[in-house]
Amino acid sequence: MRVAAKYELIRQQINEACEKTGRKPDEVTIIAVTKYVSTQRAQEALDAGIQHLGENRDEGMLEKWEVLKDKPIWHFIGTLQTRKVKNIIDKVEYIHSLDRLSLAQEINKRANSKVKCLVQVNVAEEDSKHGLAVEEVIDFIKSLGSLENIIVAGLMTMAPLTDDEEVLRDCFQKLRELRTQVQSCHLDYAPCSELSMGMSNDFAIAIEEGATMVRIGTALVGEAG
Repeated sequence: MRVAAKYELIRQQINEACEKTGRKPDEVTIIAVTKYVSTQRAQEALDAGIQHLGENRDEGMLEKWEVLKDKPIWHFIGTLQTRKVKNIIDKVEYIHSLDRLSLAQEINKRANSKVKCLVQVNVAEEDSKHGLAVEEVIDFIKSLGSLENIIVAGLMTMAPLTDDEEVLRDCFQKLRELRTQVQSCHLDYAPCSELSMGMSNDFAIAIEEGATMVRIGTALVGEAG
């Protein structure tokens, strides 16, 4: 199926999820995760009207950047090694995987302007996932105050890979509640308006629970091509 047709199906599902909860569809940003597909498939996503592309490896992003340049709004959504910050820093608008002070310091040092970062939170407390524990997040964000190029735009999490809707909702609700706590700190550099949560298998539930960004790969652009 062409990306345009998949995109239309995704948008319908988003509309339904928003209607259930009284939200507006334009409150949700769709990020097409293009890490497993070719530059041509990424271009097809842009042609379909998708503006935001997400990559999780610097090599894959740089390969696509050579062709697409700044036509998309780039999101780096994978684990970012400190030594690789310099490769992507002035090409991305959002980094979804800020999870340690050394990374924040490197982003701050390398950036030529303010970078919108999302703090990655391991809400599910899974050993296989990166991110801060929920109870670490507030102190971590407060520690970033002196880094003039860091904007804490929001929070990101990955829910467990499960069909148990209750487990998924609990994960997403906890991230939403944590965002409220961050916002109550009234930090100028941490507006924390974004909730990046929900992927191909659970994005509708994530939207019902407040997601403002959903990261959709397989259901939108496929796994290869």
